[in-house]
Amino acid sequence: MIQATVSNELFQRAQNSIPGGVNSPVRAFQAVGGNPRFMVSAKGPYLYDEDGNQFMDLINSWGPMILGHAAEVVNEAVQKAIPNSLSFGAPTRKEVEIAELIVSMVPGIEKVRMVNSGTEATMSAIRVARGYTGRDKIIKFEGCYHGHGDSFLISAGSGAITLGVPDSPGVTKGTANDTLTAPYNNLEALKTLTAANKGQVAAIILEPVAGNMGLVTPQPGFLQGLRTLCDQEGIVLIFDEVMTGFRLAPGGAQELFGVTPDMTTLGKIIGGGMPVGAYGGKRELMDYVSPAGPVYQAGTLSGNPIAMSAGMAMLTFLKDHPETYTQLDSTAASIVAGMQANMQQLGLSYTINRIGSMFSIFFTNEEVVDFDSAKTSDTALFGRYFNSMLQRGIYLAPSQYEALFLSTAITENLAEQYIQANYESLQEVLKA
Repeated sequence: MIQATVSNELFQRAQNSIPGGVNSPVRAFQAVGGNPRFMVSAKGPYLYDEDGNQFMDLINSWGPMILGHAAEVVNEAVQKAIPNSLSFGAPTRKEVEIAELIVSMVPGIEKVRMVNSGTEATMSAIRVARGYTGRDKIIKFEGCYHGHGDSFLISAGSGAITLGVPDSPGVTKGTANDTLTAPYNNLEALKTLTAANKGQVAAIILEPVAGNMGLVTPQPGFLQGLRTLCDQEGIVLIFDEVMTGFRLAPGGAQELFGVTPDMTTLGKIIGGGMPVGAYGGKRELMDYVSPAGPVYQAGTLSGNPIAMSAGMAMLTFLKDHPETYTQLDSTAASIVAGMQANMQQLGLSYTINRIGSMFSIFFTNEEVVDFDSAKTSDTALFGRYFNSMLQRGIYLAPSQYEALFLSTAITENLAEQYIQANYESLQEVLKA
């Protein structure tokens, strides 16, 4: 039995000074039951908590640790940069070099602006789209998460052309009125929505591969249909690649699917694990950003030299080693095949969605193609499964509605260990 004495004590203590005891809600384990584990270190495929427990990590800081934790190539770059100061508040060579590298790798980016988080990136991209088009409304998709900006915390109304309503206190009705929602993978609903708001939509934003309703991939023709619709209606198409950028391919999901957006938001991997984000796109759009243009956006720590050094090391490695993606895909395919065999042997209803090194298990017999079908999952069963896996030293995302991310540190042997733990956990939860 894995002990959690110190973690439990820290969680109780944290609730006196931190809302809910955590600095990001999903970490609280409310969706799966139990208390969070407080981590103290990580290396390669493993996390180590305050109680001295070791966990095989299938989250990898929600994506950026694609080479595993404390990768030498990234650590060396950070250690080299630290003596020169942690922040300048002035331009540096590294900002230019990483911008050039991103432009060379991502098809839809001709210019890029660094920020400090994915939320900053998506908020800024929406502002640019509105400023460029002179329109107010945006369309997002149910189940896609784009950070905690007001415009994105909107849930769907009762029909395809119903205005959104605030999904969180503090989000104004005015903001909600400018945010329209559509079902993911439903091109016809989107066409109805744009027709009902003709000439008013500035941008359509989506995760080209959704990772925040569990992993959901785009149906054939969906992304291309979006591209065609946006071209016809003069709408800015924004791909939120905070999760998929540089993870699914050197040029992200847009390279993988051959569909180029007008703007792209990035995060995670471009900081090599450091806090970072970026947004970029076509030259004419990005030249609307201050000081080149009238759309204001600024940040004292944007282009932080330590984050830029980590990001340069990570992206350079990925560009120079395309075999990384082949390895990740092969490992993920082996794990998913093993899980499928386990489920079939035990007679469980399930769906597993996978693309590259991202995957999700849903305890439902429905094909999961959007948020409604994702919500048919047995979340109580998932909670029991999560805790059973945790007891076997496997650290999964503590929510049914989050994707898992592999790193190159997961070897064939570790993949077999994961598959075995999966089988034992499924047996256990079925007996409960």
